[in-house]
Amino acid sequence: MIRIVIADDHAMVRAGLSQLLGSFEDLEVVGTASDGHEAVAAVGEFMPDVVLMDLSMPNMDGIEATAAVKKAYPDTHVVVLTTFQEPRQVSAALSAGASGYLVKDVEPEVLVAGIRAAVQGGAPLSPSVAAGLLRGNSSMSMVSPSSLTPRELEILQLIVDGHTNQSIARSLGISEKTVKTHCSRLFQRLGVTDRTQAAVWAMRNLPNSGGQ
Repeated sequence: MIRIVIADDHAMVRAGLSQLLGSFEDLEVVGTASDGHEAVAAVGEFMPDVVLMDLSMPNMDGIEATAAVKKAYPDTHVVVLTTFQEPRQVSAALSAGASGYLVKDVEPEVLVAGIRAAVQGGAPLSPSVAAGLLRGNSSMSMVSPSSLTPRELEILQLIVDGHTNQSIARSLGISEKTVKTHCSRLFQRLGVTDRTQAAVWAMRNLPNSGGQ
């Protein structure tokens, strides 16, 4: 069961999300919050697996709350769910420790898949958000998929699907140390620094990764 806290300053949004997510057998909304301070307190009280975090909230905004949550509870995954898509805000949220960034017009199944992916170590990003990030990183978008080896493409797709290094190693029948070596080399070739940026690149450049 994936335990979820919803942080949003609109009561109707909290109620709607609670009803939606509660209809899935593997999801449980254990708490809600109307501002950033309440969000941090709710994480401490309920110890959720995932926080759905709005950005525009009173008292403490979503970026500050994300940073506070990740500092105090590093094992909790924060997925931003907001209307804002500006690259500056996206980058700030990811830098604060958010695992993913979704906009509020996503389909329900995309939201649920994003929550599940975050728990598995993935980086759920709305395609429009990924595109905005790529426009801000030309070195990332200039890399051609054809320049990657079959093994690198295989590992990249597994990263997008939310697999951790351990599960990638198990899936491919190789050691976790070898996976780390492949990932380091892959990130260098893509011009990225982490799994989130690698997933952004894949969503835009690989036809089966959700960026088309």
